[in-house]
Amino acid sequence: DPNYLMANERMNLMNMAKLSIKGLIESALNLGRTLDSDYAPLQQFFVVMEHCLKHGLKAKKTFLGQNKSFWGPLELVEKLVPEAAEITASVKDLPGLKTPVGRGRAWLRLALMQKKLSEYMKALINRKDLLSEFYEPNALMMEEEGAIIAGLLVGLNVIDANFCMKGEDLDSQVGVIDFSMYLKDGNSTKGTEGDGQITAILDQKNYVEELNRHLSATVNNLQAKVDALEKSNTKLTEELAVANNRIITLQEEMERVKEESSYILESNRKVTKDRSADGQALTEARKQLKEETQLRLDVEKELEAQIGMRQEMELAMKMLEKDVCEKQDALVALRQQLDDLRALKHELSFKLQSSDMGVKQKSELNSRLEEKTNQMAATIKQLEQSEKDLVKQAKTLNSAANKLIQKHH
Repeated sequence: DPNYLMANERMNLMNMAKLSIKGLIESALNLGRTLDSDYAPLQQFFVVMEHCLKHGLKAKKTFLGQNKSFWGPLELVEKLVPEAAEITASVKDLPGLKTPVGRGRAWLRLALMQKKLSEYMKALINRKDLLSEFYEPNALMMEEEGAIIAGLLVGLNVIDANFCMKGEDLDSQVGVIDFSMYLKDGNSTKGTEGDGQITAILDQKNYVEELNRHLSATVNNLQAKVDALEKSNTKLTEELAVANNRIITLQEEMERVKEESSYILESNRKVTKDRSADGQALTEARKQLKEETQLRLDVEKELEAQIGMRQEMELAMKMLEKDVCEKQDALVALRQQLDDLRALKHELSFKLQSSDMGVKQKSELNSRLEEKTNQMAATIKQLEQSEKDLVKQAKTLNSAANKLIQKHH
């Protein structure tokens, strides 16, 4: 029953969300510092949230098949909560993001840093009329489990997280749930609650394995399509070559038929002029001319059919070549971006070295200034001492003068 399967999936995802949020909060509080993108429980939390947002997504048909992305629902949040507009603008301005999946992952990280993830999810879940455009009716975001997960996210406001997403490749990451973290937590608990968590984790493991099987089947189907396109391309090339040879052969045969028809017409003219040919020979010549004319018409029809087939094959070849050129252009663009990143890295290294040299020069200048200051202080002390000596001498001379004056009187 599809409804039963969807309900089971919702329950498994909700249990996984509970475990991941609980484990993240406990480990973060025990750690006692700001979390970064390398923290394993935090990575597992984002993987679980990604699976929750992907559950029941409606597939959009593209050139390569069907595509499911949770970036579309997250873009709606800025319409519901104005504060989310800053996050959406920041995600769109990140230069390294090329896919909707990468933008959705960046949005989740920024919302967690802002400590507004629970608020945004609640605002989104309350608008089922907008979510129905992206999700099936029995998806997690459309049912009660989504509201429960949004309520659990309030607990994450007690942790601090800081991410640097400019150098992080969010487009090509593969989200795999590490069940060992939650199995250890389940073994440490006691009673019925621990058994229930282990059962939920095992159910989630089966669910993820089923998802992996579907993904593997999708990858195999895409690979089969690529192989079929390559075989079709090779076959079209061979058929085009055969058609070209056939057209050349038909053209040569048509020229031969024209020459034979001209020869027969010339013969008929000679027979008519000379009036020496027999009536039976003339009838046979006309019959042969008629047959050759019919043969010529048949050859011309076949030639037109071959030309039409050749044009279709050339069109198919041009489409395949265009696809190859687009992929090559994308590859060139990616290589150009890699070269730009390397040049930027080199420039930053040069600037760092220059700044280190400037700091060193400033340190030397500071040392010199301190040395000169010390010298000036010593000179000032000497001058003060000299002034004191002069004052003492003046006092001595003054007292001697007073004595002489007293003695004179």
